[in-house]
Amino acid sequence: MAAELTFRTAEPADVPALVALVESAYRGEASRVGWTTEADLLDGQRTDADGVAAVIGRADSVVLVAEDEGELLACCHLERRGSSAYFGMFSVSPGRQGGGLGRAVLERAERLAREEWGAAELEMTVIEQRADLIAWYERRGFSRTGEYSPFPYGDERFGIPLRDDLRFERLAKSLG
Repeated sequence: MAAELTFRTAEPADVPALVALVESAYRGEASRVGWTTEADLLDGQRTDADGVAAVIGRADSVVLVAEDEGELLACCHLERRGSSAYFGMFSVSPGRQGGGLGRAVLERAERLAREEWGAAELEMTVIEQRADLIAWYERRGFSRTGEYSPFPYGDERFGIPLRDDLRFERLAKSLG
């Protein structure tokens, strides 16, 4: 990981770069360079400019970006939810995956949620079929809750499913 890594809060001008980053990490052939691809599970988009702009502008919400010499390399979205914080839109440029950048972003997000918001827990949802990704989160202290929610079939804003058994599992980590 580069020594020049800096973190900041995303601004509306970052929306196009954030959409491109998220799409590159999860969808299409470019995503296969990294290990976070969902290309075998979903086609279509992962997010869009309206969705990213909405989370940037929402109260009790922040999009954290990591840059190296001005190049946007990673991001995540945090949303305050009572005594917990929701962690999502976590993306690392495929060519930079596997080198500790994702771990650094997650640690920064945990620190922000705990120290600035007083959150006791960080929670997220992950597609249940993403065993490799769930295992990565478990190695970082997250637990599977056994709580599931349906995949939004028919809503192409979240992608076009390539199989009919997708669902999300809630993962949680104590920040105490």
